[in-house]
Amino acid sequence: MATDSRARNSKSMSWRIVSVPVASTTCLWMCWTAMIGSDMRVRGSGLTRRALLRHCSLLGLCALCALSASPSAAAPRGPLLVVGDSLSAEYGLERGSGWVALLQLRLAREKPAIEVVNASISGDTTAGGRSRLPALLAQHKPGIVILELGGNDALRGLPLATTQANLGAMVQAAKAAGARVLVLGMQVPPNYGQRYAQDFSRLFAAVAKAEGAALLPFFLKGVADGPDADKLFQPDRIHPNAQAQPRLLDNVWPVLQPLLK
Repeated sequence: MATDSRARNSKSMSWRIVSVPVASTTCLWMCWTAMIGSDMRVRGSGLTRRALLRHCSLLGLCALCALSASPSAAAPRGPLLVVGDSLSAEYGLERGSGWVALLQLRLAREKPAIEVVNASISGDTTAGGRSRLPALLAQHKPGIVILELGGNDALRGLPLATTQANLGAMVQAAKAAGARVLVLGMQVPPNYGQRYAQDFSRLFAAVAKAEGAALLPFFLKGVADGPDADKLFQPDRIHPNAQAQPRLLDNVWPVLQPLLK
């Protein structure tokens, strides 16, 4: 995945939903019921107004309690953060046509409370992502982190143990910050050697299993290994074209959905 400073891209879209927790409704209903019951007991004794004032104060207290609890209960979790390379940074594509942009549009329809931040950089490796992640976590406080890194490690012939260690550290850091994590697995062509290709593919599953992260085994499934592969790549035969982006999102979506609940 070639380095291109023009492909460095960070997008953010935000929608909000505010709702009233059921607990607050229950609290107000119980206070109102108590007020009516007490008022009925003291009716005719000259204490009705006093009882009413006392219970109205109680009702006000419950309302304040409910309002103070509402923000934490109603506020959506932090944004969805994508940390990837050129496959997620719209390398060679028109802005807004990549799979992350398409994910933003789908979330706007189906999960409008979730904000999306694309912090992907073309040419990035797992080492680069690992170094950038702490600042991203501190800045955005994400509820979900999608890691799409590792392809450039293979292109540069970096040790697989290093790639696995970097990915593992990133999952740990994201989870320690309170985020759920989805790892997007990659594969390399057979010309890298069967043993290397198998070990590279398996390291993503090993990281996900060891660190308790969700896993998409092969991000480019149906694109790189499909019958129409020649039609789904840019001329460099490395980066998927605009036609392939919906397929990439369709690969991610079923694995991402459980993390959105």
